[in-house]
Amino acid sequence: MKKTFMAMAAAALALTSVAMPAQAEGERYILVSHAPDSDSWWNTIKNAIKVAGDQMNVTVEYRNPPTGDLADMARIIEQASASNPDGIIATIADYDVLSGPLSNAVAKGIPVITINSGTEEQSKAIGALMHVGQPEHAAGMGAGEKAKAAGVTKFLCVNHYITNPASVERCQGYADALGVELGNQMIDSGQDPAEIKSKVMAYLQANPDTNGILTLGPTSAHPTLAALEEMGKSGTIHFGTFDLSGEIAAAIKSDVIAFAIDQQPYLQGYLPVVILTNLTRYGVVPGNSINSGPGFVTKSNIGLVEKYAGEYR
Repeated sequence: MKKTFMAMAAAALALTSVAMPAQAEGERYILVSHAPDSDSWWNTIKNAIKVAGDQMNVTVEYRNPPTGDLADMARIIEQASASNPDGIIATIADYDVLSGPLSNAVAKGIPVITINSGTEEQSKAIGALMHVGQPEHAAGMGAGEKAKAAGVTKFLCVNHYITNPASVERCQGYADALGVELGNQMIDSGQDPAEIKSKVMAYLQANPDTNGILTLGPTSAHPTLAALEEMGKSGTIHFGTFDLSGEIAAAIKSDVIAFAIDQQPYLQGYLPVVILTNLTRYGVVPGNSINSGPGFVTKSNIGLVEKYAGEYR
């Protein structure tokens, strides 16, 4: 009887070892963003992939075009694909430029998850597993609805990355919610802080009836804050922005900025690494894309998030 029991136990153990997948470690994933080196907002995503990489015991490489050139980004995706990683995470900053390299990666059998810029529909067309991000036009409309409720009729949208169609969608959504034409109310500010400040001041001087401002992230928000301060207009114009930083949090607390739209970039970096690792190891993957935002940070809830700005928020 004892021999029979031992034989059964051994057989059960053997069956279990076959049925359970062996956990691999050390997989390699590459995240390719469109952001130039100067864009500090992406530090949160860089932190997220480091945390996820450490937790999952995988390597996650961050690559980007130093100047934000999208043709350069396309080449980086091609190079990443040629290195045969276990997965690629990438933004769709411009579908026409990036869909080819990303589709080619999928055709090679490399799992792709798109994040941040782009839409769920574009992600599906590429053949990606899913998209983790925020619907940009809807987020812009949410901002515009708040502005309309506050009485905004004329506005300035400070677009620091006008070559990214997703940034235009934010400004367009804002205008649509107000029921007005976007037209020249969106400016191509560039990314140099001094130039942004100068362009904002020039626009406000030429359009003194402007009573609303939308900036698309810290890159444009910080110089706009400086412009308003220098012109003596801080707190006199309804000011909304995308994304968070220490300066933005302080401006919300002092009633200079009414709200920040938080697309939760930490989730955009963290979740794809975890999802790809589980796919590689166990063959499991969520069935739908994930909306990481938008959420609105105002004076009423800034205390919950400000200590994490730039790192986890």
